[in-house]
Amino acid sequence: MTIDGFDIYDTTLRDGSQQEGLTLSVADKLAIARHLDDLGVTYIEGGWPGAVPKDTEFFRRAATELHLRQSLLAGFGATRSPGGRAADDPMLGALRDSGVRAATIVAKSHDRHVHLALRTTPAENLAMIRDTVAHLTAEGIAVFLAAEHFFDAYQANASFALDCVLTAADAGAEVVVLCDTNGGMLPDQITEMVSAVAARTSARLGIHCHDDTGCAVANSLAAVAAGVTHVQGTANGYGERTGNANLFSVIAALELKRHRPVLPPGAIEHLTGTAHAIGAVTGIPPAPRQPYVGSNAFAHKAGLHTSAMKADPALYQHIDPAAVGNGTRILISEMAGRSSVEMKVKELGRPMPDPDTVGRIVARVKELEAEGHSFESADASFELLLHEFTAGRLPLRVRAWQYTLTSGDGAVATVDVALGEGEACVTAPGGSPTAALEAALQQAVRQVQPRFPTLTAVSRRQYALAGGLRSRAQVEVTDGVRTWTTTNVGEDPITASWRAVQDAVNYALITAP
Repeated sequence: MTIDGFDIYDTTLRDGSQQEGLTLSVADKLAIARHLDDLGVTYIEGGWPGAVPKDTEFFRRAATELHLRQSLLAGFGATRSPGGRAADDPMLGALRDSGVRAATIVAKSHDRHVHLALRTTPAENLAMIRDTVAHLTAEGIAVFLAAEHFFDAYQANASFALDCVLTAADAGAEVVVLCDTNGGMLPDQITEMVSAVAARTSARLGIHCHDDTGCAVANSLAAVAAGVTHVQGTANGYGERTGNANLFSVIAALELKRHRPVLPPGAIEHLTGTAHAIGAVTGIPPAPRQPYVGSNAFAHKAGLHTSAMKADPALYQHIDPAAVGNGTRILISEMAGRSSVEMKVKELGRPMPDPDTVGRIVARVKELEAEGHSFESADASFELLLHEFTAGRLPLRVRAWQYTLTSGDGAVATVDVALGEGEACVTAPGGSPTAALEAALQQAVRQVQPRFPTLTAVSRRQYALAGGLRSRAQVEVTDGVRTWTTTNVGEDPITASWRAVQDAVNYALITAP
C-alpha cells in the first residue's frame, strides 16, 4: 500500500536476480514476494512476462498461489518497437495478459542510446513513450516510466532528457522514474538534476539507483530530499555489477532518520528478519557489515566502547537496534575489559560472576587470544570458558584419540571419552581424519547419553598462525534446531579442528534443554 503518498518499489525478483551467482526459481520468487508482502512494501515487481519464460510462469502461478495482503504486484516491460503500434506489440500484450495493474516501462532518455541501441530518431523515441504509456494506461495499468540512463542523458542533452520525462507525464504515467543506470552519479549531482526536473513538471518522480560508486542509498535519499516520492531498489542491495540501492537501508533511513513513514505501522521492526529470510531463499545472506540488518551492524569490540555502553548503549549506537529487529552484540577479544565481559555475560543470559572471577576471565581471554584463539565470532567458546570459571570442569573429557589413514583420503579414528559417570571407547571410519574423529566422538557420547542429538557441521574455517607453525580452526555446527560456533588452536589443522569439535560437543552438553 502507498503510505502517505510514498511508494517503496521492490525489484529484487527482476533487477536483483541479475546478480552473478543469484538464480531464483519460480518457487523462490513466490517465497520472496510473500516476505516482502509481510513487510509491507508498496510494489513487488515480478519480472518481464513474455520476454522471460520463468517470469511468465511466475505471473501465471501468482494469480492463484500468491495472496498478497499489503503489497501490489507489478510487471516490467519496455516501450513498443520503433515504427510499430503499442496495441500490436506482443510484449505489451503479454504484460497486459499477466493481470498486473501496475508496471515499470523502461524507455530510452539518452539521445546516444536512441541512435545506437534503438537505431531510430529522437522523435520516434518520444512517440514510442507516448504511445506505450497511453495504451497501457487505457488498459487500466498504472505506468511507472523508467527513464533509463536519465542522469547521464541529462548531462549530455538536458533538453531531450526532459522531453522524455514530460512526454511520459503528459501521456499519463503515474510516476516518471529517473534512473542512474550506470550507477556513476554522486548525491550532489542527483540533488541538482532531480530539482531541475521537479521545477519543470508537477508529475510524480521516482528514483532508481545502482551502486557503482557506492552511493546508491545516498543518491536515493538525496532524490527523496529533492522531491521524489517513489523509490526503487532491491532487498539487501542485490543486483548486477555492484548491486542496486539497498531498500532496507533506504527504508530505515527514511523512517528513523527522516521520520517519514514508508511502511505500515510497526513493520520496520521486522526489517532484520525480512532481510535474513530473503537471504535464506537466495542463498546470499545479508553481509555481516550491512547497515541496520547485518549481524555486525551493532557489534562492539573495543573495550572503551563497551565500557561507555554499559552506562548508556546510545553512546556508541546511532539507533536502538530493536527498532529494526536487530540486537547489540559484544565481541570478546584481546581488547576486552571488564565491561565487555560483563555485557557479554548479560547478552548470553548467564548469571553474572563475582568481580574477582570477571577479572580472571578477562585475563584468561587475553592470554588465549595471545596464543591465537579468537572469541569474537565464537560465542559458544566464550560460554565454555565462562562455564569453566563459574561451574567447574566441562562435562566431556577426551582421554585418548588417534587416527589412521586408509586408502584414498579416508581414515579410521578411535576416541576414548569420559562423560559424567560414564565412559566409552569407539572406533569409526570417515572420509577424512577430521570426519572420522567427529563420527567416533559423537558415537562415544551417544553410548553414554543415547539422547544426544546428531551434530552436523555447517561450515569450517582454517587460519594459519605463527608463520604456519600453528593453526586455528573455527567450526559452525547445528543440531537441527540451534546453530553455534566454536574455535580452538593446535599445532596443525587437524588438531585445531578436532579441538574445536570437542568444544562444540561440550557446548551442546552444557546447554542441553
